[in-house]
Amino acid sequence: MATRQLSRSALAGGTNHEGFLRHRNFRWLKIAGGLCLVSIVAYLLIDQKPHPNGGSAYGYTLGTIGALLILWLTMLGLRKRAMTRGRWSLKAWTSAHVYLGLSLIIVATLHTGFHFGWNVHTLAYVLMMIVILSGMYGITVYAALPRFLSNNREETTQTQMLDTLRSLDRQLHDAAQPLDAGAAELVRRSLEDNPFGGGLWQRLSGNYPKCPTRIAQLELRRMARGMRSSVGADPLEKVDMLLERKESALTLIRQHLRYKALLEVWLYIHIPVTFALIAALAAHIISVFFYW
Repeated sequence: MATRQLSRSALAGGTNHEGFLRHRNFRWLKIAGGLCLVSIVAYLLIDQKPHPNGGSAYGYTLGTIGALLILWLTMLGLRKRAMTRGRWSLKAWTSAHVYLGLSLIIVATLHTGFHFGWNVHTLAYVLMMIVILSGMYGITVYAALPRFLSNNREETTQTQMLDTLRSLDRQLHDAAQPLDAGAAELVRRSLEDNPFGGGLWQRLSGNYPKCPTRIAQLELRRMARGMRSSVGADPLEKVDMLLERKESALTLIRQHLRYKALLEVWLYIHIPVTFALIAALAAHIISVFFYW
């Protein structure tokens, strides 16, 4: 009996954790799809040569819908600050944000009547497409990368990974005491290396060609080859072992940072371009109503 109750509660919990893309059996996908279908059918049925553009009644209608959608979509950032349930829960709002945002591809394109040029109107359209494409990237990485983040950490937290690195640094510091000045300097550079250092490209690529730890390991191994018959090679072997463990720890941390950067980098495009889009949209609307 207890097992059945546990199974039922687990099933109930599973429905509560439905993803925002599948929210309410894809309710907002259906609504956005319906909006796109109506827009396309209306465009095809209007008996007008050439087909309607932004200056026609059809174009103004779609333009109004598109502009209102863009302004509403920008409210998601404010919406995240308010926690509510039900129809206007954050999950429902995010689902609507995604699917209605994608519907703008159809709505805005038909609004233009496929007329583009070197002007503020096309600029607004291009900025909108950049925002949408960056949002699509964000959805993709949020669907895939958290699993890679979890697998990469191997059931350890970021704090635990850093604690492991600090412990290795302390051991390296002690093990390097018998080394000569040149070898000790290589170890010192490794100890002073910031695991969070490097530019955006290094974080995204996970490639650190000037990593002091890797350089120290290669140089010390070269030194050790010339001292194989000497007792003095023993400290180098111990330091080499610790550097190898540190490089493995750094690889784990940098892969973790890479996944986090891939999760966050799209926001550096999505949000600033959204503000640029609002400015271009305002210029587009003003120019249409006051200068046309």
